[in-house]
Amino acid sequence: MSSDPKVLHRLIRQISDWALSSFFTEIRVIGGDNVPKDGPIIVTATHHNMMLDPAVLSVTFPHHRILNYWSKASLFINPVVRYILFSSGNIPVDRKSKDRQVLFKGTFEALSKGQAVALFPEGTSYTEPRIMQVKDGAAWAALEYSKWRQENPGAAPDQDVIIVPAAIVVVEYGRPITLDAYKEQFLSGQEGAPRAAVKRLTRAIESELVEATVNAPDWDTLYAARMVRDILWEGKKAINLDDFVVISQTLVDLFSTPNATPNFNSAKRNLLEYYSLLQSSHLTNSVLSSLPLPRSLDPNTPAPVPSRLYTILILIRDTISALIRLPFFLFPLIVHSPVYFMGRLGAKLVKDEEETQAQNKVVFGLLSLLLIYPAAFFFLWALLWYTPIGALLAAATVYLFANYHNRMIDDNYERAKRIIAAWRVLVGVWVPKRWDMSLAALSQYTTPAAPKENPWVDKPRTPEQGSRNASPAPSSPGAPSSTSPSTSGATGPIEEPPVRARPKRRPPSRRLVRHVLRARVEAVKALAVFFDHLQSAPPSTQVQASVHLAKSYGQLTEAKESDTEDVELQGWRSVHEVVSFLKQRGAKIPVLQLGAVEGEWAALSSEGEGFSTMDESEPTVWVPPSRSL
Repeated sequence: MSSDPKVLHRLIRQISDWALSSFFTEIRVIGGDNVPKDGPIIVTATHHNMMLDPAVLSVTFPHHRILNYWSKASLFINPVVRYILFSSGNIPVDRKSKDRQVLFKGTFEALSKGQAVALFPEGTSYTEPRIMQVKDGAAWAALEYSKWRQENPGAAPDQDVIIVPAAIVVVEYGRPITLDAYKEQFLSGQEGAPRAAVKRLTRAIESELVEATVNAPDWDTLYAARMVRDILWEGKKAINLDDFVVISQTLVDLFSTPNATPNFNSAKRNLLEYYSLLQSSHLTNSVLSSLPLPRSLDPNTPAPVPSRLYTILILIRDTISALIRLPFFLFPLIVHSPVYFMGRLGAKLVKDEEETQAQNKVVFGLLSLLLIYPAAFFFLWALLWYTPIGALLAAATVYLFANYHNRMIDDNYERAKRIIAAWRVLVGVWVPKRWDMSLAALSQYTTPAAPKENPWVDKPRTPEQGSRNASPAPSSPGAPSSTSPSTSGATGPIEEPPVRARPKRRPPSRRLVRHVLRARVEAVKALAVFFDHLQSAPPSTQVQASVHLAKSYGQLTEAKESDTEDVELQGWRSVHEVVSFLKQRGAKIPVLQLGAVEGEWAALSSEGEGFSTMDESEPTVWVPPSRSL
């Protein structure tokens, strides 16, 4: 293998760093201490996005260690291409070879030099609510390397490879996995022992990846948990990112427990309706909660006009405040407008592929920046007569200009989103009720759309498994499921031609506003009732929990599968412990009390006609006070 210092890899990593810092506000790294500073390691990372994942992994990897990624061995035949691949951080893998010592030869050479090898054991990038597959390649490579070291003493330092799991949500590096518990079985020489050891090691890798990611049995459960998280932590940065995964998984587990409360099904349905309407109207719960829309906007109050005028004045004030700042940001915004346009264009090209949208935004945006910044540099340098000092001044100006834009964009973008949303809501509430979308037409926007299934993902295909969105995990009893009838003939299934559905048109947001606000009230009320039932439940009441969370916060039980003798661990947590856990991490849980519902005016029409489906005899909900703009 070439002893090249990986110049191209360092260059690509720096460019990726610039691209990611311009796209993401923050990339939080957790568990960096779990990564050794030196020595051979194999990094096994989750794979949601084909191009962003390697970029994020390389940029955030602790100690600035160089990562080597697997590439097809056939690409290394040409000497020039071979140098480029090695220099950019690629190592050959001969997938056609049945001899694993040949298959992993490039990997052995890299590890023998104390380098880091990175791979994605899921095999492909995909959008699913959970980890669907973890293949054996990483386990085979690690154990075969141990065998190779034993058979070739002196070819490598006396140091075994360590496996470091990595979850790319917030980037979390898990506990290192050593090979001590697997080598003896792998090297025993017994028939089937190597494969059994590989399977055990693969399960250990998968367990670490599952622990560091959010996994739901189906899309509906994941969406409901997201909506609960957004309601309980309304601010954009309300959740400590160190707790993001464990909080999200706790909520997923809570809504994976069938009949956790008497209103479980209705609460989940209300949360999903609100989530879907927010998606369709380009609004977010955090933006709605921050709008200065007081209860005095209720059309039934004695003096609605002054209240409405007062609210308009507030919006005008904040709009003017934003416009005053706009001139300081207008020029950078105009210069970078091709970047935003190309990013949106790239996302539209793959609107049905969630895992590819962010990738296209970054790639298209980066290509635009690679045209804009050099053009700006040469323009400024020309003004300075192409002098050496002029080149330095031009480069410094472009650099400072880019930083100024990045510092200004986040605050201005969030402020603009709030103001636009405020005007949308105000217009939507003021327009006559007859302009609202009818309930019949609304139905298509009250059910969240699930991403398309990835054909490269291995998943069970049985009539009993799979909801309308995804196949639930076998360990998640009670997950919603449905059967899909198929037409079959004497010789097998008859394949029907695909039906080309018309793309769903997004309606004007003003026609959805009252529906969104009504759904918000009902979702918050249902959530308050849900938590009230949890808190009033007997102390012995438990809810389902992921195994790793049950180890830390609850208990495990063993359950035998009906068809086999296999024993499966099931996790449980006390409902009171779960509620306390969420509160300790900043959750603002809505509570039931007598009084009015904050924001209940939104469920009324501008003519004062009743629109809410809430029973006035029921307890109402207190929602934490809204923040002003």
